Order: sequence, then structure tokens, then C-alpha cells
Amino acid sequence: MGLNRYGPALSGPMSSGPAGGAAAAEKTVFDIKLEKFDAAAKIKIIKEVRSFTDLGLKEAKDLVEKVPAVLKKGLTKEEATAIAEKLKELGATVVLE
Repeated sequence: MGLNRYGPALSGPMSSGPAGGAAAAEKTVFDIKLEKFDAAAKIKIIKEVRSFTDLGLKEAKDLVEKVPAVLKKGLTKEEATAIAEKLKELGATVVLE
């Protein structure tokens, strides 16, 4: 019918002011970013990173050493919060993005 040439359909309130901000605040997909960590806990953090990723020892070590680094992408809020809490208990500073 040729409707695709006009782009996706947008409703008025979703594309303006406060309603658009509220929709952005309800984030459903999170990334875990390692900001820094306690040097004494480095080995424990590497082991924890390996437990929730499918990385080998060398890859996990390289990832942890190049902080700040995104450890895992596309998680639900529950999964991301659980992993972040574990890492914080070990001495890491973690941010959910």
C-alpha cells in the first residue's frame, strides 16, 4: 500500500516532552559496566566474571584489566542487579547502564 515510505507510525504524546522522558526512564535492557575494583579482589572478580559469561580465563582477565569495561550486555533488571550485587560484595564498583 506504500505506507512504509512515511516511516514508523508515532503517536503525538510519545514523541513529545514529559511522556517521552517517562518512556525512556522505564529501561528494560541493562548493561553491566565495571568501573574499578579492589586490587586484592582481582582474582575473585575474574572468577565471578567467568561464571556469568562464557569467557575463558585469559579473556575474562583481559576484560577485567581494561576497566572501565562493559562486562555483559542485554540483561533484564533482575539479572543485572543480581550480578552487580555479587561483584560489589567482592570489592568492585559496578554501574548498570
